[in-house]
Amino acid sequence: MSEPVGFPGGERGGTVSEPVGSPGGERGGTVSEPVGSPGGERGGTVSEIVREFVGLPSPVIGRAGAGGHPCQGIYHRPAGGAPRTAFIATHYNVDFSEHYLASFMAERGFGFLGWNTRFRGNEAHFLLDHALAEIGVGVRWLREHAGVERVVLLGNSGGGSLMAAYQSQAVQPNVTPVTGMRPLAAIDDLPRGNLFIALAAHSGRPEVLTNWLDPSVTDEADPLGADQSLDPFNPENGPPYSPEFQRVYRAAQRARNERITDWALAQLAALERTRARDRLFILYRTWADLRMIDPAIEPSDRRPNWCYLGEPVKANYGVFGIGSLSTLRSWLSMWSLRTSQCIAAPHLARITVPSLVVHASADACVYESDARALFDAIAAPVKRLEFIKADHYLLEPDGARTQAADLIAAWVAGQP
Repeated sequence: MSEPVGFPGGERGGTVSEPVGSPGGERGGTVSEPVGSPGGERGGTVSEIVREFVGLPSPVIGRAGAGGHPCQGIYHRPAGGAPRTAFIATHYNVDFSEHYLASFMAERGFGFLGWNTRFRGNEAHFLLDHALAEIGVGVRWLREHAGVERVVLLGNSGGGSLMAAYQSQAVQPNVTPVTGMRPLAAIDDLPRGNLFIALAAHSGRPEVLTNWLDPSVTDEADPLGADQSLDPFNPENGPPYSPEFQRVYRAAQRARNERITDWALAQLAALERTRARDRLFILYRTWADLRMIDPAIEPSDRRPNWCYLGEPVKANYGVFGIGSLSTLRSWLSMWSLRTSQCIAAPHLARITVPSLVVHASADACVYESDARALFDAIAAPVKRLEFIKADHYLLEPDGARTQAADLIAAWVAGQP
């Protein structure tokens, strides 16, 4: 095994790489793939891709007792060279280490760090300021150890608002700790990105959850009870849904979010007199955006009556969904319309580096209005909005990922 990045692995973190075809060993490793597509920022052909596992300490929390580093990811790069430009992509809780664009961008001569904070798979305990500090670990690694000169912040899906918040904090510190938490010095001096891209990106965690909330819930402890006058799956209400029903429905969604925030704040206040500092709670029915059900609302190339988990009525009454488990503080940090700093727009207003927004027109749950709102909110004088006909993950049609990679590569190469 080789450790090519310039510092040893071990307790303080490091990387491990291996050529293609060799066994991974106990410490894991990286895989190289033969590719044949032309690439490189200056043209040429990439013959193979190296994937390097990167595990690094967090400025917030220690290494796990079993040995895992809090900050982990995989760096994809062309073999035999150190790219001048590299992407970093992080999500609130989804594992992005093997992001679907990583190999495509490495084929084209770029580096790509699919990066995870300690909240990968741990949405229930998310804290924005802590996540930003751990994204900063990945950005610093690219600059100081991988030799990268230009860092592209890639905000994909839910990661759009997260990477916007990162750049916002890096250029003008504004993120504050959630109720009852101490300020975090590690976010006061974050390294900035040079370019920003939002790909199939939601407008922010509070907005997306609220737009998906089922407002017919009558009791937060009851997964089945429904106010029939607000039930989106009651045929008497639609589809098609009247403009008046849509107006009342949207207002009721916001009211549900606000009620949960009121409850969370009251619960935290009550806990001050107990041995506990926080508590977990369950959120039911979060797949009920009327646009998922009625294709006549914001028409697009999307599949009708469909969401990321399939048929909305089944998903809505299932056990998988965003925000399904939270602590009181993670609700306030991530999901609350009133208190969360995970809303993209205020952060995008602080982004002045060249920016690209790419919207997938067949996305089941991100809509053209979302993409245009993101684009309009970006303060950068140099910005561009592009559309591709594809689903959220660019799986359909065939070639959508190649199309997106070519578009992004050409745009990045054209920036000074």
